[in-house]
Amino acid sequence: MDKKIHALLRAILILSFCILFLPVGFNSKPEFTEEELALIPFAQTTNLPAPSGGFVLSVNGETITSDEIVLPLADHFKDLPRQTDFEQFKVQAKPQLEQFLVTKISNIILYQLAHKELGENFGDMLEKIANTEVRKFIVRFDGDTAKAEQALKEMGMDWVSYKEYQRKMILTQSYVHKQLPEQKPITHSELVGAYESMKYEFVVPPMIQFQLIDIQPDKLQLAGTNEDSRKKAKQTAEDLIIRLKNGADFGQLAKEYSHGPYRKSSAGIWKPVQPDNLVEPYDAIAKEAEVMKVGGISEPIDTGEHIFIVKLLDKQQGVNRTFEEVQGQLKEKISFERRRRAIDEIGFKLIQQATIGNKEAFEEFCLREIYRRCTQ
Repeated sequence: MDKKIHALLRAILILSFCILFLPVGFNSKPEFTEEELALIPFAQTTNLPAPSGGFVLSVNGETITSDEIVLPLADHFKDLPRQTDFEQFKVQAKPQLEQFLVTKISNIILYQLAHKELGENFGDMLEKIANTEVRKFIVRFDGDTAKAEQALKEMGMDWVSYKEYQRKMILTQSYVHKQLPEQKPITHSELVGAYESMKYEFVVPPMIQFQLIDIQPDKLQLAGTNEDSRKKAKQTAEDLIIRLKNGADFGQLAKEYSHGPYRKSSAGIWKPVQPDNLVEPYDAIAKEAEVMKVGGISEPIDTGEHIFIVKLLDKQQGVNRTFEEVQGQLKEKISFERRRRAIDEIGFKLIQQATIGNKEAFEEFCLREIYRRCTQ
C-alpha cells in the first residue's frame, strides 16, 4: 500500500496539468499558477489515449493499453537502451515509467468520479469547450489541419477520440475544482514567516555589463617573422588607450582590433553577466570592474594570452529584495502550498477507491517492449 500511496501522490500532480493545459471549468482564468506547472512530470502533453495495444492494464473496469505507455516513452528513451543492458536500463527507466503510468491511472479514476458526480449536466457547453480545444490544437500547427491531423495519428488518435479526451479532462478538472476547499485569508504573520524561511530565493545577484577590446597576440598579423607578437599586442593596446583618451569611438576600435566575441555583431558589447559567471581568462574583467566606475575605461589588462581593454557600461550590486517587494510572490507560494496539500488529501481518497490489476507485470512488459523497440 505504501508504494501505491507514494506513486499516486506523484500522480495527483496531473491535476495541476488538467487546470493549466486545458480551460478551467467554466471560469475565465486558470485556477492554478504557472509555478504549479513545474510540478508536472515529463511528457504530460503526450498522455493521450490510444485505441489499441497488446497487453492491457485494468483500472476500475477500464483499460490502459501497452501502446499508450510504450510509444511515447520509446521516443523519450530512444538513446538510453543502446548504451546499456536491459537490467541497467530497467533501473533507470522504471521510475519515470511508473510516474507516467500512474498519471494514466489517475486520469481514469478522476474521470470516473467526475462523471459520476457531474454526469451530463454540462451538455452543450461541454461540447463547445471540447470544440474550442480542437481549434487550439490546430492553431499550434499554424492553422494547418493536415499537420494537426497527422500529429494526432502519431499519438494514436483521430478528431473524435481527441474531442472525447478533452471532454474527459474538462469533466475531471471541474470535479477537482469542486473538491478543493475554500482558502482562508493569508495572515501577515504567515507572510513574514515565509519571507524569513525563503530569503535566499529573493536575492538579486550582482551584475555587470561591459564593452571589450580583446587583443590576442597569436591572432595578430605580423609584418615579419622576427617580430614579437606579444610586444606588438602590448604596443597596440597602448596606442588604443591613447586614441580612446583623445575621444576615439570605443565600439569602432573594437570592430577593428578586437579578436574576442561580439567584436563584429555588437561592437564588443557583452550582455549583462554575473561577475562570478565569468570564467578564465575573462574573470580578470570581473576583478577590474570591482574598482571601476560606470563609463570608465580600464588600462590594458594583460592575462598572457589576452590583453583586455574594458569600458564598464553598467554595474549593479547584489541585494536582498525587501519583504514589501516580494509580498505578492509570497502570497502565491503560500496559496500554492495549500493547494498542493489539498490535492494530496484527494489523492489518499482516490487510492482507496482504485482497483488496479496486474500492474507489476504490465510495467515489466512495457519496459521490455521499450527496450526491444529502441535496440532493434
